[in-house]
Amino acid sequence: MSTIFSKIISGEIPCHKIAENEHFLAFLDVMPLVEGHVLVVPKVEIDYIFDMAPDQLADMMKFAQSVAPAIRKAIPCKRIGVAVIGLEVPHAHVHLVPMTTANDLNFTRAKLQVSQESLAKTADLIRSFL
Repeated sequence: MSTIFSKIISGEIPCHKIAENEHFLAFLDVMPLVEGHVLVVPKVEIDYIFDMAPDQLADMMKFAQSVAPAIRKAIPCKRIGVAVIGLEVPHAHVHLVPMTTANDLNFTRAKLQVSQESLAKTADLIRSFL
């Protein structure tokens, strides 16, 4: 059974794409903690991040590292936080979250309700800095 991320990767479910290469996809979280919250996923469906081959995990972090500066330029923040939760979707992924305080990475907080139009504008802004 395909995960929601596999359906996004295949184009079955639309997303607000930030960046992509042959192995990874970065897109906006539709229920973000803060504006500019991006998910980075491998295109191969792997449930648990530490089941990824070491070079694959390293490459995913390098890909995330290439996206983070654009997020930081687009969204006023002190840092881009990185989180791996792995419970909500059985597909390895990392969260890139613009942070001003540590609470910006608090996954127990209510998520933002953001319109598709607002997400599209945020995606365009982030992509403009890639």
